Amino acid sequence: MNLYQNRIVIKVGTSTLTNEAGNNNLRSFDRLACVLSDVRNMGYEVILVSSGAIAAGSNKLHMLQRPASMRHKQAAAAVGQCALMILYNKFFCDYDKTIAQILLNAEDIEHEEKKENLINTFDTLLEMGVIPIVNENDSVSYTEIESEGRLFGDNDMLSAVVAVLCRAKMLVILSDIDGFYDKDPRLYPHAKLIGKISQIDESVYALAGGAGSRRGTGGMKTKIKAAELATAQGINTTITNGNNPAALYEILKGNSVGTLFTGKQSPPLLIGSK
Repeated sequence: MNLYQNRIVIKVGTSTLTNEAGNNNLRSFDRLACVLSDVRNMGYEVILVSSGAIAAGSNKLHMLQRPASMRHKQAAAAVGQCALMILYNKFFCDYDKTIAQILLNAEDIEHEEKKENLINTFDTLLEMGVIPIVNENDSVSYTEIESEGRLFGDNDMLSAVVAVLCRAKMLVILSDIDGFYDKDPRLYPHAKLIGKISQIDESVYALAGGAGSRRGTGGMKTKIKAAELATAQGINTTITNGNNPAALYEILKGNSVGTLFTGKQSPPLLIGSK
């Protein structure tokens, strides 16, 4: 497929948007909005895939810990989506940018007519200079929270699906560490950052380890799966630290930041195509 050379997808996780106490990290929201707005001013079309709805809702509802039951997760997600968009709207408005909310579930991708309408919505918003903010529709789609066979799995995979759907040239996954290491840097202080990976195979998955931080649901394996999907369609994918969104400037220049997974030169058909 032909990729839009000025279209990029950025994914940000719960661990970046919250602090150690589990509350909203307002500085992270502000830094992210500033950089993405500036990148939009540079002529790029920007799509943000954002986690954090359940965490934001839990804070708003004064829950002492992340909810365990399905109905409480869905309630927290419903409240949290409002809280997230209020925060994003506040900070993006500070930088004179208009945002839009798009909530997805698997049916939106799997049904051809819905998928086509979704693509048209993205294209129109981007043409109008709007920054779409995407999340899973957790408040109504229980399969996206719990099911083992779900399409997205988490927002790492969702960001790759969105990048493929929108034919973005680049996917940037903002993590809670600097990139992909040969060992878990939280356990091994001398772990080495791998700057570039051209082939994702079993040896890469073997290095990926287990779950992520206690505030997020994804780990490095989910990010590798996302990179595998995106790179198969020719989309360069970078994993880097969400605490420094300004690294996006260097990534756009082609400089080495975090870990780059290079897109294949002759990608197959789009996801969901027949």
